[in-house]
Amino acid sequence: MTESVSSQHRRQQADADVLSRHLPSGYTAEPIASNAASGNQSPSTLDPTSPPEPQDSLRLQGGDIHREIFKIGARAKLGQRSATFAAPSISRSSTLRPYDHIPASEQRAPGGFRREFVQQQRRFDPATAPVTRSFVSFLALYGSFAGEDLGESEEESVVPSEDEEDAQPTETRPLLGRRKSTRRPIKPGDAGTTKSFFTLLKAFIGTGIMFLPKAFRNGGILFSSITLITVSLLSCLSFHLLLQCRRRYGGGYGEIGSSIGGPRLRALILSSITISQIGFVCSGMIFIAQNLRSFLNAVSPGPTIALDTKALIAMQLIVLIPLALIRDISRLGPAALLADIFIFIGLFYIWYYDISTLATSGLHPTVQLFNPDAFTLTIGSAIFTFEGIGLILPIQSSMAEPSKFPRLLYIVMVIITVIFTSIGALCYATFGDKTRVEIISNYPQTSKLVNSVQFLYSMAVLVGTPVQLFPATRIIETKLFGDRSSGKRSWATKWKKNAFRTSITVLCVLISIVGASDLDKFVALIGAFACVPLVYIYPAFLHFRGVARSPWVKAGDVGLCVIGLGAMVYSTSVTVLTWVKK
Repeated sequence: MTESVSSQHRRQQADADVLSRHLPSGYTAEPIASNAASGNQSPSTLDPTSPPEPQDSLRLQGGDIHREIFKIGARAKLGQRSATFAAPSISRSSTLRPYDHIPASEQRAPGGFRREFVQQQRRFDPATAPVTRSFVSFLALYGSFAGEDLGESEEESVVPSEDEEDAQPTETRPLLGRRKSTRRPIKPGDAGTTKSFFTLLKAFIGTGIMFLPKAFRNGGILFSSITLITVSLLSCLSFHLLLQCRRRYGGGYGEIGSSIGGPRLRALILSSITISQIGFVCSGMIFIAQNLRSFLNAVSPGPTIALDTKALIAMQLIVLIPLALIRDISRLGPAALLADIFIFIGLFYIWYYDISTLATSGLHPTVQLFNPDAFTLTIGSAIFTFEGIGLILPIQSSMAEPSKFPRLLYIVMVIITVIFTSIGALCYATFGDKTRVEIISNYPQTSKLVNSVQFLYSMAVLVGTPVQLFPATRIIETKLFGDRSSGKRSWATKWKKNAFRTSITVLCVLISIVGASDLDKFVALIGAFACVPLVYIYPAFLHFRGVARSPWVKAGDVGLCVIGLGAMVYSTSVTVLTWVKK
């Protein structure tokens, strides 16, 4: 208590010293001055040789208005004990702390005011994402996908509203109209470590995990396991490089690219994000159609159903178009929550069935350690699986202690690598060369539990598709219509946006129909062409240009860029040639 009172007194004295330079001399708000003003003179006032007593500040013009300013100096001159009882505590604003702001003397130097403004802005990260207090708020992370502010701005305007325009001018009417915006307010993150841990898990575990069993069949159980671990290690390195760039430049993925490489690099990064998200959506549509077809064949009384995969892909438009028109992504929360529950139910069933089957029947006789015929497809599928890079930066921003994020990220990467490897290896070890892309179709189709899991998993991916499509839609929409165009102020703009969202959903369906013949090759192509640059090439290039200083560090960045570029070109070309030959 004594220390706090003493420190408060020192702060009051410091304030008083600053104010004394700007207040007129000879005036005070001390009690002795008040007594003199009322006619009660102290003995010192009777001595002509003594200095004149200060006058009461109330004698000044407007003295009652600025009285509180003079009281600051009066309180500082009181004893510590009397100050604690006679004077109310002064709550200093945090903006007055000298270690938060540049001193006034430095601000008067050339460029000082600008430096102060830049430091003030850096206290809050512009890519700060909302805290994931619930699963619904987790969806809002997609509104700042890759750290970019992709939220809707349906009311972004600085012009007066209609009511303000019609109102008569008055003394209280503002000269400028109010700025209206639906963008999320910038605020510091306050998510704890545990909350961020589960958010990271939800970010990485998606539909890609279901494509791993076929990837293990394509590459062999040993080669695929090594590939997954290698991809995980390289991804951790790339995440580390991206976080270092973020620490120096701030902002989102595209903003970092703009700061280091200019607007063209930013556009290239956002283009890769758009392509990868559309690829995720299309592969999900194919997966849904194939699983639903297997489900309908299992539960229908006849031998087969008339609907093929392409027709089932087209039928998804009935659900996807209305969901794609939703502006606020958090409204998809209940549906996406059910989707995550269904996905985890499917994973637990896969673990249970595979382990019990291997315990009774052993390894499938057709299992290979390495498959030289299609191993390149495993590389693209493995990269496709680690699809969570877009949520790395927003999740770090949402943490109360962002410095703990790298260690947390590495722990999560270890866990998901174990999960991914176990799912792929167990399924391939159980079914061997009979492993299908829609892995749930390998399980007993006469089981009602399998049929339920198959249907629920398909619905899970279906309702999660608009969430995957949202970043790509917003990036292209912002490019076409601008980030200030408002559908609430213009019906024409609103219906243009609706038509665009409908068109991009139809485009995804058409791409899915083309790629439906070989889903594993389609997934490998998306992973090699769209995901490799985002995960390996861009972070290394940004670190090389903007952060690296040591020759060894720069050599490592160049090496990672070369590895990423080689993997992209080789895997993409081989996948396309394999697809064309078939």
